Amino acid sequence: MKQPGLERVVDVRLNNVSQLAGFTKKEDLRFFLPKICGLSYVHLPELSPTKEILDEYKKSGGDWQTYEKKFLSLMDKRHVEEVLDKSLIDGGCLLCSEPTPEHCHRRLIAEYLRKKWGNIDIRHL
Repeated sequence: MKQPGLERVVDVRLNNVSQLAGFTKKEDLRFFLPKICGLSYVHLPELSPTKEILDEYKKSGGDWQTYEKKFLSLMDKRHVEEVLDKSLIDGGCLLCSEPTPEHCHRRLIAEYLRKKWGNIDIRHL
């Protein structure tokens, strides 16, 4: 069921085309979301971690605090709050691979943008 005010899925995954993505591959979402949910789809790789940051955390057993610090530093270096079109986030649902927000970069993105832009309503679906 479509959430009120939801207009698009904002894919913030680094790798959205691998076999692990299953039915959530980029082109599948681009095709099915409008037809099934009436939602658009956009992939914003500038909101994804680098492969190095992600591998250090996932594959090398890194700790969350280090990942969080490196990811937020990356967002600062990319100046995402300046280059990102706010209208893409307004009415958007951030999509990544983690089931809950506690250890997920979509939460970090939302909190980062709220700190930079102010007045962002964050709801974890």
